[in-house]
Parts: sequence; structure tokens; C-alpha cells
Amino acid sequence: MENINSNISSEEELVDIDEVQKFLNRSRASVYRYTNTDLKNLNPSFNPRKLNPEFRNDQKDPLKFHPNEVARFAKDILRIKEVTVEVFNTPSSAAQNIMAQILNELKSIRSLLEKE
Repeated sequence: MENINSNISSEEELVDIDEVQKFLNRSRASVYRYTNTDLKNLNPSFNPRKLNPEFRNDQKDPLKFHPNEVARFAKDILRIKEVTVEVFNTPSSAAQNIMAQILNELKSIRSLLEKE
């Protein structure tokens, strides 16, 4: 029986090529060969036989992958029986802390407005 576990944070963070390399235990060159990319088309259509990156706005944007896509590719294409893709939250930056404070303030304003 094949087992696929994805421990994804509530924000469903995307992973970069280095993390995919570690998850799949493959060389960086192999991961690039598996990836669904095209020089003429920035966002090619979904290819079930390839590792499909998330949409990009610019050719210079780094490739990012959803953990579920990495797990799907590992299971269906590479035939890896057990795959665990874990995405850990990075330590909060000053900007993230400010955004969390703003969110909390907005929530308190909303709850006050709903009481009226």
C-alpha cells in the first residue's frame, strides 16, 4: 500500500527546487528534467507525466512547487511508495509580525462593528 503524507502549513507554502531535490532524493539536474517548463511558454498546461510548477509572472521568477504536486509526482511517476513532504514555517520576520498585528487589529474592529 502506498502512503503519501503532506504536512502543509495553513498557508499552504510552496517549495523551491532545492527542497524538491531533497524530497525526491534526486540531483538538481534530474529535478529540472522532470519539471514541466518551456522556453517559449512561461506557464505550460498541466502535464500529468511531469512535475508541474506553480504559475509564474516572469521568466526570471524562481520555480515554486506545491507540496501536493511534489507528492503526486513522486507517487505516480517515480513510483516512490512512501513520500512525506513537510513544509516548516520559517521564523517570523518583522514584516510578518506587523502583518499579524494588523490582522488582529482588523479582527477586533470587525467584531466591534458586528456588535452594533
